[in-house]
This record gives sequence, structure tokens and C-alpha cells, in this order.
Amino acid sequence: MEQKEIIKRETDYTESNGLTKSQLESQKEVGVSYWSLVKHQFRKNKLAMISMYIVIFLVFLAVTADFLANSKPLYAVYKGETYFPVIKDYLNSTGISKWSSDMINANWKELDNQGKLESVIWTPVPYGSREIDLVNSLSPPQGDHYLGTDGIGRDLMAGLIHGSRVSLSVGFIAAGIALIIGICLGSIAGFYGGKIDLLIMRFVEIMVTLPTFFLIITIVAIYGSSIWYIMAAIGFTSWTGDAKLIRGEVLKVRNMEYITAANSIGLPNRQIIFRHVIPNAIAPVLVSGAFAIAGAILTEAALSFLGFGVSATTVTWGSLLNEARGASSAWWLAIFPGFMIFIAVVTYNLIGEGLRDALDPRLRD
Repeated sequence: MEQKEIIKRETDYTESNGLTKSQLESQKEVGVSYWSLVKHQFRKNKLAMISMYIVIFLVFLAVTADFLANSKPLYAVYKGETYFPVIKDYLNSTGISKWSSDMINANWKELDNQGKLESVIWTPVPYGSREIDLVNSLSPPQGDHYLGTDGIGRDLMAGLIHGSRVSLSVGFIAAGIALIIGICLGSIAGFYGGKIDLLIMRFVEIMVTLPTFFLIITIVAIYGSSIWYIMAAIGFTSWTGDAKLIRGEVLKVRNMEYITAANSIGLPNRQIIFRHVIPNAIAPVLVSGAFAIAGAILTEAALSFLGFGVSATTVTWGSLLNEARGASSAWWLAIFPGFMIFIAVVTYNLIGEGLRDALDPRLRD
């Protein structure tokens, strides 16, 4: 019975989105589900797949930033003892472990220059994102500063690698907060209707009229320039579109036969909403979520560019781009951070378009 119910829900949903009878029959013959068709269709979109690989690469940069750009070596042998400074630093910073060592704060570069290290393996970029070198301030791309330095001598490539953590974290978490709020309120409004729908939608309209960007600046100014406050501020001010979108889908889905059947057997409304309504109405919201991630990254970059973002000691793509305003001759400070922001925003937009084409039967081949 469970399998029949799933097939019935998928069939009703695809019918509501414009699939023809021949398409439905071919789907039944090959024995694939609606989401299998969506996955297959998405893979046919080359730009969307390339964008997906770029996002995976950016996530890899964010996760392994400490192992790619660090002023400490990955491996070193000093006075016959073996050390793994980056691993120890990483475990200590993440709270996984609290390893202690007399050499954890040692100046490894100085020891290497003095020839005291018997063996050493450095990270691909031998600089940390916060390492200041005033002697090499505003240095163009040369030597081991592959992309140059900023006004206080911080390595630009190290800043871009570590800045990916902030940008991607803001994108995913802020968009996730917006999706959760939008899905919950929109589903309740669409399912119950009446006064509840009226009340929620009036609240949505009030939120839409507020100047979102200045509201985020106000929240950050009051509560401080913490990355968590920025993510929360972006998420709590950008959910209105998701709420209206899923409300419209729920209004359509709640009249399906399987919802009527669920009501007739006495299932509680909470179970009907979260088990039957939302799974069949959430597809268009996923497309909105991809665009929301791009919007959140762009918003954080704009805040950091204007000086309202994270603290000055935290390197982000927007803060690096802000450095270019005071150094017009340092072209690398504008080109490389701007390119990273451009790539991140475009890839998420292309993924969103790929999802839209895959989820909408009218746009399929």
C-alpha cells in the first residue's frame, strides 16, 4: 500500500505540472520515479553540471583551507621529533581535540631559514590569511605570493582560500534559515487558508515593504559584526519569496486526491503537511533556494565591501575587494576577489536554472 501511495502521489504531482499521458505512460513502463527523471534531466544540462563541479571545488577549498594555505608546515622533523603543526592547529580550532605541544606556536619559517628543520613539507600556499608582512605590502603577484598581497602584507591567495569558508557558510546557512521559515509559514498559510492565511500573508507583505539591505545593516550595527549575526540577519529578512512560492504550490497540492484520502482516514494535519503536502510542493522552492545562496553570498560581500561585514581580522572576499578602494594601482586586489564573487554567484544561478528546467516538465526536451 505504501508503494502504491508513493506512485499515486508522484503521478498526481506530475499531472499537476503538465506532463502528458504519453510521458506518464513512458515513466511507468521504464519504472523510474519522478525524481529520477529530474536527476537525469539535470545531468543533461552541461552548464549546470559544470557549475555543480565548481561548487564542489569551492566547498573543498573551504573545508581544506588550513591544509592549503598556512604559515605552518604540514610535516616537520625538529631535533629528531616529528611534528604535524597544521593538523594539531586544525583539531584544536575545531574543538575535536586539545593537543598540546611546546612547538605548536613556534616560528617554523624562521627555523626553516636557519636550517634547523631536518625535514619539512609546507602547504601549497605557505602563508596564513591573517599573517601580516609590512615589508611586502601591496606586492604584485610574484615569488611565493602567487596573487600578490594587500595593504598590510597579507597574502591574497591565502585570503581567497580562507575567505571561501565565510562566503559559502553565509550562503548555505542564510539560505537554509530563509528556506525553513518560508516553507513553514507558507505551508501553514496555504494548507489552512482563511484567517491564518490572511494573517501570515499580511505579515509577508509587511516584510516585503521593509528595505532589506538597510535592515541587515541595522541588525549588524546593533548586535555586532559577527558572522553568525550576519547569517541570521540575511536569513530572517529573505524568506518572503519562499513563503509565497510554497503557499501557491500548497494551494494546488492540497486539493489532490491523496490529500483527501489522508484527511478521510483521520491523519493529523501536522503529519499531512510534513509527510504529504510539503514533499510534493517543495520542488519549485529548491530552485529558489539555489538563487538564495547566490544572493546571500552577494549580500555578505556587499556588507564586507562597505565595512559592515565581519570583524576586520576576518578575511572575506568582500573585505579583500574593499582593500582595492584605497589602492587604485593594486589591480590584483580588485580582479581576483571580484572574480571569485562572480564565479560563486554565477554558478549558483546556473544550478538554479538547471533545477528549474529539470523540475518543470514544460521545459524538457
